[in-house]
Amino acid sequence: MNGPRSGGSADGSDGTRDNSDSGDEPTPRKRRKNRSVKETLRRATSADSGVALLARDAVTVVVIVSIVGLLMFAVSGIWPPLVAIESPSMEPNANVGDMVFLVGDDRFVGDGAVDETGVVPADRGVGTDHETFGEPGDVIVFEPNGDESQTPIIHRAHFWVDEGDDWVAMGDPEYAPSAATDCELVSSCPAAHDGFITKGDNNDHYDQFSPDGVSDVVKSEWVVGKGALRIPWLGHVRLTFESALAVSGTAASLSAIVGAATFSSASRRNT
Repeated sequence: MNGPRSGGSADGSDGTRDNSDSGDEPTPRKRRKNRSVKETLRRATSADSGVALLARDAVTVVVIVSIVGLLMFAVSGIWPPLVAIESPSMEPNANVGDMVFLVGDDRFVGDGAVDETGVVPADRGVGTDHETFGEPGDVIVFEPNGDESQTPIIHRAHFWVDEGDDWVAMGDPEYAPSAATDCELVSSCPAAHDGFITKGDNNDHYDQFSPDGVSDVVKSEWVVGKGALRIPWLGHVRLTFESALAVSGTAASLSAIVGAATFSSASRRNT
């Protein structure tokens, strides 16, 4: 009877290949590949013309914009943190073409903020010296009626109301239309929910008056952010660029570039 076959070879070895030193030294193919990669990188970083230069500059721009964007997000807590002013409803405290840097409503909260909102309305700002763009209270960016599909509005929060309040009687009669001085004559009064009464600094009336009201009473969850810093004229760059893209028909294909620039727009509507 035959016994079990041994795995050894005729020369007495166990039939396995000794790979102990394979990989200790790079093969000629690996050395050529490494040299090729290094040479490509050297040419790309030292190029002063051609496609390599364009690629290097593009990468540099992306890196710089990314770093700036991360820093801005770290400070503001929202994205995008910049809005360009498109209409005159906040003049003279913020003008068409200005760029406004926004922060989350939980950042840099001033004395007198409404509980759990981080927003100081104008009526409370008077007593605390809390000002934004030269007047008491916070300037807020909000989604009108909570509709994300509509252009955000950037107006000043004037006072807070609770559900059921007669906010017309609570407000300044100077900011009420002559035909809407009674709650019964205003569709958004009494307040259907808690929120802010808002107004553009250059507007005659509160945003909540009908029939051309900008928005119902602004819920705290509709607030996108607060205005923190106004940069005169810088918004014209963004608005001009957007107009040029729209005219040329390339707005869709280059929307990623606009987004990378961290620019957003917020319309200032007149009521």
